[in-house]
Amino acid sequence: MKYLEVKRAKPFDFRCDNIASDKSISHRCAIFSLLSDKPSRIKNYLKAEDTLCTLNIVKQLGAEVEENEKEIVITPPKELNEPDDILDCGNSGTAMRLFCGFLSSIEGHFVLTGDKYLRRRPMRRVTEPLAQIGAKIDGREEANLAPLCIRGERLRSFNYESQVASAQVKSAMILAALRADDISTYREPELSRDHTERMLRGMGANIESWDTITIEPLIKPLEPLDITVPADPSSGFFFAVAAAIVPGSRVVIENVTLNPTRTEAYIVLQKMGARVEFEEKENRYEPIGDITVTYDGRLEAVEVSERISWLIDELPALAIAMAVAEGESVVKNASELRVKESDRISCVINGLKKCGIECSETEDGYKIVGGELKSAVIDSCGDHRIAMSFAIAGLLADMRIEDVECIETSFPNFTELLASLTEVRSWR
Repeated sequence: MKYLEVKRAKPFDFRCDNIASDKSISHRCAIFSLLSDKPSRIKNYLKAEDTLCTLNIVKQLGAEVEENEKEIVITPPKELNEPDDILDCGNSGTAMRLFCGFLSSIEGHFVLTGDKYLRRRPMRRVTEPLAQIGAKIDGREEANLAPLCIRGERLRSFNYESQVASAQVKSAMILAALRADDISTYREPELSRDHTERMLRGMGANIESWDTITIEPLIKPLEPLDITVPADPSSGFFFAVAAAIVPGSRVVIENVTLNPTRTEAYIVLQKMGARVEFEEKENRYEPIGDITVTYDGRLEAVEVSERISWLIDELPALAIAMAVAEGESVVKNASELRVKESDRISCVINGLKKCGIECSETEDGYKIVGGELKSAVIDSCGDHRIAMSFAIAGLLADMRIEDVECIETSFPNFTELLASLTEVRSWR
């Protein structure tokens, strides 16, 4: 087991020009390259464990992948291969759910698996709607748990209304619709993160988005990607919280996607009293620019109950800000947190209680009364976002976090960046 110890920090003025590349977009770049018949060029692809697993699956399906210092070039095969081995998604629910949609319409037999944590995550929310349109997917607990076995074939078009706002479910269904027998439609309770629609439209897919998403089947291969993956706002948010809670501090997070479905957590931090500024620099597949966060006094409590799908990944880090805010903060409608890499509701509340914070969990969220963080030893629950969130808490009160290998799955240089702000020690 690997441990991380973080010491209390002094005020800092920090410019992050090497935040981890966006994981969601990196996964999609690798998978979507298989929808073209020409080489895709991807600069700044995230080379973390999860996204490298996705890249390896793309290779197993027959693509040629060339890497150099500047970019990754993915040349798709004329026909996708039926792999002679299982496809390992690592710790990535995004990869497993998107590949379910993608492979369900590809002729062949495919087996998707992952690490011990991913094999416990529910997949029925994807496998069930896919089965309704003809997908043949088997797995433990009636295709709810991996390993998942897929026998791909032609799928039926659909008119599907999802009960959850989930970018992963939506993306799986869109990928299935691209090879369906007619036009499909998809609706969700509220707009979830829309990288899939943006990127596929940029490649030439006929996808219309409004209240309802309409997807036309492909009649020819899509245009290849030529993209620079922006920095990940979810990764940058850890340092945004750091600047918002350490008096006298400021951080500039450079070249990050400013997609509105990805910056909601920054808006909440702004409502709590931090000074947050956005500066757009370009806009092709995604709006890209810089985010500056400056400490502007003690934060104030907030209620978070809307647009949850826009900030679901940032809620653990936001809980650290809530833990030092004035008053009681409330998170509602976030039951999705219970089926992430861990039960993030329980893990956050258990960790904060160890830090001396008054808090309690509800079925779909939690309540946190702001106070003073105390030094503690925190179990990461094998979840990278829990580990990194409490590492940020260490900037106000010395923290030791256990089981931090999981950080490598999404943010390989997190510890290096954190060491720019304070004393950090890691060991096994």
